[in-house]
Amino acid sequence: MIKRKLCREYIEEIERLERSIVELEGQINELKMQLRLKVDEANSLAIENTSLRHKLDLIKKREKYLIELLRKFGIPFVIINEDEFEDVDVSK
Repeated sequence: MIKRKLCREYIEEIERLERSIVELEGQINELKMQLRLKVDEANSLAIENTSLRHKLDLIKKREKYLIELLRKFGIPFVIINEDEFEDVDVSK
């Protein structure tokens, strides 16, 4: 009788642990999927960042080239740094 009771308790505990393991495996799989999504998102943002940095470099080189070209032709021009003139609307 004591053996049966002990065995039943052990069997119930084993079954409970097996259910817990299955639940934990499900949570681990879900976390792996979330991690993959975050890694994909981070990679996409890194690629976009690299692309935007490249475009910015090209724009800066083009600006520098145009300024040098205007200087060579002797055309007068004024360069305004928008950050220094908060009260002036330079968008027009």
